[in-house]
Amino acid sequence: MENRDTLLSCALDLFASRGYDAVGVQEIVEAAGVTKPTLYHYFGSKQGLLRALLAQYHDELLAALQQAADYHGDLPLTLTQITSAYFQFAQAHPTFYRMLISMWYAPRQSEAFQAVASVDRQQFELIEAMFVQAASNHGNMRGRHRHYATSFMGMINSYIGMFLNGYVTLDDTLMYQAVHQFQHGIYS
Repeated sequence: MENRDTLLSCALDLFASRGYDAVGVQEIVEAAGVTKPTLYHYFGSKQGLLRALLAQYHDELLAALQQAADYHGDLPLTLTQITSAYFQFAQAHPTFYRMLISMWYAPRQSEAFQAVASVDRQQFELIEAMFVQAASNHGNMRGRHRHYATSFMGMINSYIGMFLNGYVTLDDTLMYQAVHQFQHGIYS
């Protein structure tokens, strides 16, 4: 299992720093100090290695988001919980989050985008469903759930991008300000 974990770690670092498409199998195995057959034994291909990375990390993020997005009539609390889940995950796994964001913005037909599209869709659907539920308490939100989910995720990912590049700290103050600003827009 040590070789498997080393391959995952080296691939994550390379994919996050240079982009999935720019990294070849040979570079990954050289960084990991193993042979190509070792990579193929564990993952079958470079794409299999990427799927393993996404499963390993995204399952943790998705579980946190499912709990955070459980709406019980308190929209400010739920928005804060979702933001907190994202911020905590990005702080715990900054290299993975950088890779995830870069892959989302990869060309639509690329392997990178295709691999990440389903995990991003799962996140979006969770947040969209929360806004659908919240619309029952906030009539002015009806029919806008998709736009709110898009804007909310975009705001969160923008702040995380700023964090990853050293411009902000993902702390409680920033979380409060972000959620507060977002709420002003949706309640109008």
